[in-house]
Amino acid sequence: MSYDSGAPERRPDSLERLAARLERILGGTASISDGVILVQQLRDLDIKIEGIRTASPLVLPFFVSVEPARHGCWRDDFLNLGETVLLTKEVNPFLSALRECGLTVTALHNHWLFTNPDIWYMHWQSVGSPIDFAERTAWAAKVLKC
Repeated sequence: MSYDSGAPERRPDSLERLAARLERILGGTASISDGVILVQQLRDLDIKIEGIRTASPLVLPFFVSVEPARHGCWRDDFLNLGETVLLTKEVNPFLSALRECGLTVTALHNHWLFTNPDIWYMHWQSVGSPIDFAERTAWAAKVLKC
């Protein structure tokens, strides 16, 4: 599997249009707060904490946020951040896919104790085009059971 960025992107002329485009690329639902776009969806995983099945967004996130380096300035790069929950068997394939498409993995850790199965949370980031970040993230996420 090899990542190819394809054609150059065109920058949307508003945060609302950018949010809609990110929704199309990543799936999920976009919201805007204080100039930051958050695209979120919940992973469809059967996770129990202390024996109780959970559907909490704190446990099952696939989140991406993008924000201009300087609020209100479309000519600067964006800070692009991602976080998702992973099953143990998904850690290495997703990490490898993110790195293959040029994204920086910044953390791998747990959030919760007493989970069944064991789960992990991975964070990744870039500075640059939010469209490119979303496309790279969506490409890497193909290795996950969503």
